[in-house]
Amino acid sequence: MSGVWRMLAVWAVSAVTMLVLAGALPDFRLQSVDGDSATRIAVTAAVGAGVFGLLSSLVWPLLVRALLLVPALVLGLLVFFLNGSLLLVALWVNPVGHGEAAPETAVVVAAAMSAVASATGGALAVRDDDAYRRRLYRLADRRRRRADGGPGPVGPGIVFLQLDGVGHESLRQAVADGLMPTVARWLGDVVDGRPTHRPTHRLTPWRTDWSSQTGASQLGILHGSNHDVPAFRWYEKESREVMVCNRPSSAAELQRRAIERTGDGGLLTVDGASRGNLFSGGADQLALVLSIAARRGRRNRSRAGYFAYFSDPANAVRTAMSFVADVLREIGQSTRARIGKQRPRVKRGGLYPFIRAFATVVERDVVVAAVIGDMLAGRSAVYADLVAYDEVAHHSGPGSRDAAQVLERLDRSLALIAQVAEHAPRAYRIVLLSDHGQSPGETFLGRYGLSLGNLVRAGCGLPVPRKAQRTHSGAEARAAVRAALRLRVEEGAEQHRPSRRSEPIVLASGNLGLVSFPDVPHRMSKEEIDARHPALLSTLANHPGIGFVLVRSAEHGGLVLGAHGAEIPVDELSDEQPGPLADFGPGAADAVRRTHTFPHVADIMVNSWFDPADGEVLAFEEQIGSHGGLGGAQGRPFLLSPLALSEPVGDGTELVGAEHVHRVLRRWLRESDGPQVPLTAREEDRRAA
Repeated sequence: MSGVWRMLAVWAVSAVTMLVLAGALPDFRLQSVDGDSATRIAVTAAVGAGVFGLLSSLVWPLLVRALLLVPALVLGLLVFFLNGSLLLVALWVNPVGHGEAAPETAVVVAAAMSAVASATGGALAVRDDDAYRRRLYRLADRRRRRADGGPGPVGPGIVFLQLDGVGHESLRQAVADGLMPTVARWLGDVVDGRPTHRPTHRLTPWRTDWSSQTGASQLGILHGSNHDVPAFRWYEKESREVMVCNRPSSAAELQRRAIERTGDGGLLTVDGASRGNLFSGGADQLALVLSIAARRGRRNRSRAGYFAYFSDPANAVRTAMSFVADVLREIGQSTRARIGKQRPRVKRGGLYPFIRAFATVVERDVVVAAVIGDMLAGRSAVYADLVAYDEVAHHSGPGSRDAAQVLERLDRSLALIAQVAEHAPRAYRIVLLSDHGQSPGETFLGRYGLSLGNLVRAGCGLPVPRKAQRTHSGAEARAAVRAALRLRVEEGAEQHRPSRRSEPIVLASGNLGLVSFPDVPHRMSKEEIDARHPALLSTLANHPGIGFVLVRSAEHGGLVLGAHGAEIPVDELSDEQPGPLADFGPGAADAVRRTHTFPHVADIMVNSWFDPADGEVLAFEEQIGSHGGLGGAQGRPFLLSPLALSEPVGDGTELVGAEHVHRVLRRWLRESDGPQVPLTAREEDRRAA
């Protein structure tokens, strides 16, 4: 069906929708009070639908661009009002006859017409595959020529889609349970132990660093270095600041340090796009990237992703309705968990339902639309982060029904992207990966009645508050919401001025705790800590909720402390002689040893208890699904890659660390004739050796 006929069909369906709603809603009329003929009413509806469609096409993008000055979530709430206002204007300027509608009725009618028009246009376009394909090719080719004046793209591109927080075993279980049919098809559906068709992808687990969280993993994946990122948040003594990975100013600084260390702009430096990430990866095309969210001016394109998506009123209406539905869904799920006295459980009231809906609806829709636009424009490399599962699993648990439903919806997004790839101006290879997993378990506070901070205070001989204090949450979506609301993404205790009797700063990153003494300018040694607080280290090491403690020793260098007086230098730890790290699996000793070398590692690093039998940890934050330290599924994410690309690692070799993943992805880009990311001199020397 040609574009003209498709437009006429959408117009006709919109007019019929208007007629139906005029008959069903008492406050919506298409004729005057004294009555009109049926023919005149029909003509009024047809002209009204046409005027409304014209206003939506011409005026709506201008309104959305102007409203980019308004916080994104406020824009979502204004969607219905703006659409209803356009309908009232369309009825008023209708040259055939003036309709009438109450303001609240206009909102309902406009939303219904936009949704029906969008569905009709999409259905007709998809039914005519050849015309749709030709249209997409022409559109993409025009974009490319406008952008660089050269010919269209050559060779396959790669789309890297990060499912934030989905562990290797969680993905396998979701596929086995039928929750993710798209991923199942890529792996080759298995029925009665036999694949139903040939697989197109391979699934590879990889192991994170000690800091198993998005900041460390994504910085390493996109920029090739996560050196000196000991946790999700940590205290830096020389600047007297707390660095937080999902704070825009901290993310910008971490990105600057990584680029300075590697001499490389990032994985996406040539013809790349970064969508919904903490870091840019060196991409020129950016949307919802936190490391540039603190900037102002023309070069800050982080909010432009909202305009590109909400410029279509049908998108705006659909996302706003889904947002409201997810808020109600969360309220119902949390109420059911509370009534059923589910354990473990954390508080899910306040603003959390809206934060969750932002992650599971708004950010997902905007990021997926941006990726589709990148594919139609033929960009060589796209990296996008979908944070929905991670946010829900923190509060509902990684194996919960709530989190499973999120995986189902994410799989539908993957299917849509795969369908669009068939119409893109170049072939695309879709790589699916995660940055970490999540480990279940109740909170440290819930099990023992006091937080890690209060345990440290007790060990120091300081008074412990009677009232428990809530800890910060490390969920990435929270900072994204605050950035969208144009609020400062900062946390309490951002700066700490040393005093004569300064108290320790205790920070939490999932089940990893960090203790720093701000009045001592260097990293304190065990000997210094014992002299100052004789009971502190033994209190921590022997607590049943703590797995091990890392400190610096003037005599032994790094020292790992465990229960019953265990003290083992980090240089003597290995997989064969793990000492207090025995329950944490292979690679734990290497991960701890590497972190010990970081300039900004805390005076005391505390990893919670881990039960290898059921995979549970104890989070120092208020989360029943957590990540950030060692123990269980949190440290075992996945990499799902097309068979057309070389294997990530050879037989008998493990994929360890985010920096290793970066090297694999960079190799795949070279294989695909994508961006030729330059090797640093250090990397070339290492390979030559």
